Amino acid sequence: MKDLDLAIALADAADHLTLDSFYNRDFTVDTKPDMTPVTTVDRAVEEKLRELLALHAPDDAIVGEEFEPTTGTGTRQWIIDPIDGTKNFVRGVPVYATLISLYDGETPLLGVVSAPAMNRRWWASKGEGAWTTVAHDPEPVQIHVSQVSKLEDASFSYASLGGWKDLGKRDALLELCDTVWRTRAYGDFWSYMLVAEGAVDIAAEPELEIYDMGALVPVVTEAGGTFTSLNGKTGPFDGNALASNGLVHSSALELLS
Repeated sequence: MKDLDLAIALADAADHLTLDSFYNRDFTVDTKPDMTPVTTVDRAVEEKLRELLALHAPDDAIVGEEFEPTTGTGTRQWIIDPIDGTKNFVRGVPVYATLISLYDGETPLLGVVSAPAMNRRWWASKGEGAWTTVAHDPEPVQIHVSQVSKLEDASFSYASLGGWKDLGKRDALLELCDTVWRTRAYGDFWSYMLVAEGAVDIAAEPELEIYDMGALVPVVTEAGGTFTSLNGKTGPFDGNALASNGLVHSSALELLS
């Protein structure tokens, strides 16, 4: 099975598990040591995806949010967030997604972002562009970032203010908010998919894990955008994120770094 076909099959399996539970509310919620919530669905999805990967890609490593990493014999690793937006999921907000990506070392090979309660899915593979399916239309549509070239004309999506204060960058964030044309806190994966679609020009978060970002990077970059940390390091490896259409990236980075 080709890598992208496998990733899509994984997303299909995850959607089946999450969507039924989201509407039926048949799950329990625990609190992890870092005080974030985890549901029985998070764990069930990751277990299912690990089972499928063990069957179809047994030599690849797996990094997931809910269980210890497994090590394959090569440099390839699948990165899984079974439910990005667990707090939304728990409260009945449909903005949640399963994030699936494949990397060879630090090189992103593909990413899939599947948000079944929104009836949306985004995906990208190296050199093949970024794509989405829209509600009621199964035909894939290629997506591209915007052409906005000035911060003063840009739309910016961010996460909650608390993490920015902890990072010592709250004032920098507020300065960016005062500079841009529009701000909204769409949050989680959706901010970055809106960047990839050209509806938003900048997205940033101060505290993230690799499984929060792995699938976002190839979608944003294959759509023509730029994805770095707040210190300018390319990719999802530095604990935070700044994504943009590329044209306003250096100006936003200058303020936030």
